[in-house]
Amino acid sequence: MTIPGISRRLSEVYLAEVGPDMTRFPSPADLSSWAGMCPGNNESAGKRMSTHTRPGNAWLRGALGEAAAGAARTKTTYLGERYRRLARRIGTKKAKVAIGRNILEAGYQVLTRNTPYLDLGPEHFQRIRNPERVAQRAIRQLLEAGYHVEPHPGRALTVAKA
Repeated sequence: MTIPGISRRLSEVYLAEVGPDMTRFPSPADLSSWAGMCPGNNESAGKRMSTHTRPGNAWLRGALGEAAAGAARTKTTYLGERYRRLARRIGTKKAKVAIGRNILEAGYQVLTRNTPYLDLGPEHFQRIRNPERVAQRAIRQLLEAGYHVEPHPGRALTVAKA
């Protein structure tokens, strides 16, 4: 129940459908495939086409859908931020399926390692920018645009149109 979106009832459904023994699933991907939370495989001539998820355990999929909806509403969690990032690109329904799979695989890790869920937080997706690299990139872009740049240590740059 430490995973965002998982309530007591949802954790009971998870354990009832999957069971506490995770040795029958060699990896989290195998568990996702068994539950039907992985994308289908529809490829022709090297082109991947959109398709439905695989058929799987209906009770578990329903519970994971509820858990994903709950996790999506959280503001200060990794799963909530991941949902918002995915929903912008692929849509809300596909993002909820992806979050449901993340919850399923997090539950796998919790049960195999016998440790509580450790949330990475919403700032996990923020880039840590190195000021020197930002400055070097700006100088390179100015040079490519045809400007003459003179760096002065400890002071501002001198920029002139070439």
